[in-house]
Amino acid sequence: MECNKAPGKLYKISSICSSKVKGGTISLLALLVLLTTAACSQTNNNQVTTETSPPPTTATPTKDPGKPKIKAVATFLPMYWFTKAVARDVAEVEILIPPGTEVHDYQATPENVKAIATANVLIKNGLGLEEFLEDTVKNAQNANLKQVDASKGIKVLNEISPVVEPVKGKAHDHDHSAENPHVWLDPVLAKQLLTNIRNALIVADPDNKATYEANAAAYIKQLDDLHNQFQQGLQKTPNCTFITFHDAYPYLAQRYNLKQVAVVEVPEDQLAPSDVQKVVNTVKKYNVKALFNEAGTDNKLLASLSKDLNLTLREISSLEAGDKDPQSYFTSMKSNLQNLQSACK
Repeated sequence: MECNKAPGKLYKISSICSSKVKGGTISLLALLVLLTTAACSQTNNNQVTTETSPPPTTATPTKDPGKPKIKAVATFLPMYWFTKAVARDVAEVEILIPPGTEVHDYQATPENVKAIATANVLIKNGLGLEEFLEDTVKNAQNANLKQVDASKGIKVLNEISPVVEPVKGKAHDHDHSAENPHVWLDPVLAKQLLTNIRNALIVADPDNKATYEANAAAYIKQLDDLHNQFQQGLQKTPNCTFITFHDAYPYLAQRYNLKQVAVVEVPEDQLAPSDVQKVVNTVKKYNVKALFNEAGTDNKLLASLSKDLNLTLREISSLEAGDKDPQSYFTSMKSNLQNLQSACK
């Protein structure tokens, strides 16, 4: 039997096809089967090797969930501003008294009790301002709560000078226990408030110390800039005397060489002619150059006086109402500065 050359590698076995062995001739068909089986076996072995040797991969590190944020509760807007400025997104910050709500006579709500019950830190101004807190904290029953008087270390003013006894009326009548609490209206004292808040957050959350310090430093720099603007803006109007119906501005006046005359509280009842005359006499006695009214207060007495005395009635803010953005402190204070400059010319 004679074999034909097969294409490819099979032609190499043509010399074997005619070989003889004892007992007969090797069948060409048998050889082909043997060679084909061997080739397939080699191919399959190569495929297995490829599949069992995948390329190396980089391991993904496990994410650290970290500790939960601490919760700080601030009493009213300026305390919230300063706390939020220091904490930003590192801590959860809540406010107890809605902006624009009267702080001095505030009555606590069940929501306030719940907020304090779950808080790590309670930030308050102190100096007798937040009278509602004592019972509220007791009701919250939070043994781990850290309370912070942001005004700690500040030299307080026991009274403003000169003081004119208020006319009758109880709408805005409140007792500050001989300590005026409105320290946040002085940018220099505001730095002390912020520092006390920063220190309290660091104690409660030492892992984020560097963040609290950096945030506080940035805000304090803004407070320094604001102080410089007040100094420069009011240096040409020393001893400018102004009247408001809210004794909130003695710290601001003392810092920048102004004089606040707190004449009356916002009256509820219709004023008697003697009340009006009393204010007129005060304006003349102290050579008052400015009359200020707080936004949202409809004070007909001041409006009438401004016309009778030829003094422009302007607005001034105690910063107890406004937006919750911490930068709103600077917006409101700069507006106060502009109004003081205009009035004291």
